[in-house]
Amino acid sequence: MWRPGFEFVSARPARLEGYHRRLAVFSNHYRGTDEKPGLVVGLDVGGECFGLVYEIAATQWKEVIDYVRKRELLGDVYDERKLNFSIIENGETIAAITYVVRHQSKQYVPSMTVEALMPYINQGWGTMGSCKDYVANTITHLRQLGIHDAELERFAPHVMA
Repeated sequence: MWRPGFEFVSARPARLEGYHRRLAVFSNHYRGTDEKPGLVVGLDVGGECFGLVYEIAATQWKEVIDYVRKRELLGDVYDERKLNFSIIENGETIAAITYVVRHQSKQYVPSMTVEALMPYINQGWGTMGSCKDYVANTITHLRQLGIHDAELERFAPHVMA
């Protein structure tokens, strides 16, 4: 959310029912390597998730979806799904594309304690930088949006300066 990497018309706060955000993916490219994987956030089944729904101009749609698929569908860790989001300001329901972690993937990280996950966060460094910075930036951006994500906030004392 804090660095979408594409042009958009609007970004609207929204809620997704039935999924939650967590450090659920071993990253061996963007935030780690095969030898020293890091972690990245993914949507997993259960709970609810607050975030943003991006509106893309029709003239930009193909370019944006191609970019997002190239970025997110690296490996087999995500399923692309069209899910219903509830827009916070008015309760409107909007169908949008998102990516949900696949439990069958070797990159899938089952739920673990902060202590078990911190070594991956501390060691992870990939083509997009450090895993520790990624987690800190994600928490910071969520806070700026007024989103309290209890799952990620558990890591704040370990990654925030």
